[in-house]
Amino acid sequence: MAFEHLLQKKTLNFQDFQEIIHILRSKEGCPWDREQTHMSLRSCMQEEAAELLAGIRIYDQTGNYENLKEELGDILLQVVMHSTIAEEEGIFSFEDVVEEVSKKMIRRHPHVFGEVEVSDSKEVLVNWEEIKKKEKKDMDFLITPLRDIPIEMPSIAKAQKVLKKIDKLYEPGASQEEIIQKLEEEVKGLSALNSEDEKTQTVKQLFLLVADYARVNHLHGEQILEDGIEELIRRHEQ
Repeated sequence: MAFEHLLQKKTLNFQDFQEIIHILRSKEGCPWDREQTHMSLRSCMQEEAAELLAGIRIYDQTGNYENLKEELGDILLQVVMHSTIAEEEGIFSFEDVVEEVSKKMIRRHPHVFGEVEVSDSKEVLVNWEEIKKKEKKDMDFLITPLRDIPIEMPSIAKAQKVLKKIDKLYEPGASQEEIIQKLEEEVKGLSALNSEDEKTQTVKQLFLLVADYARVNHLHGEQILEDGIEELIRRHEQ
């Protein structure tokens, strides 16, 4: 067997892992793994990302790191699978992925790898965004700054990012006081709503206003909502 040496090894390294993926994708490998494409693996990455977040939460709450270690491995599996498929397609390899992200980290940290000086992490983020903007200037697949935000992002997180970019690029966003006033107006009007369309529009506005309130206060709305849901489940299923 071409993979017998893997079965005999006491410990496996990253090169072994890459070889395992290539074996799974080969004619002698696994039918399911061989059938996968970039598109078919999208839901897998989404699920694995959620499970990784759960692993981080479990580690934070309990100190148990085993689940976090496992879920990081599953994310790595997705990265190597996509890279292997891309290599089969002749477009890039895993080594290209590593080189690209390494160069990006050097470019975006001129205060570490260059002569730029920063006083705090806020300046780091400002520089990061400016460098990122220059990098994306000539990317023809990006239509507009707002369309650059992936549609695959969770809705609350995406709303905050859209509102933040609108505030930065197009028009000043509402202040906290203005957002609270609008929220109060929308909530007061809830009892007077009759049609499904009116209710839909009002709920839409409420979601956006809450996201905007989170943006103004530098809060992670998506994570806050997830934590709230988890607390709700614990209250009913302790």
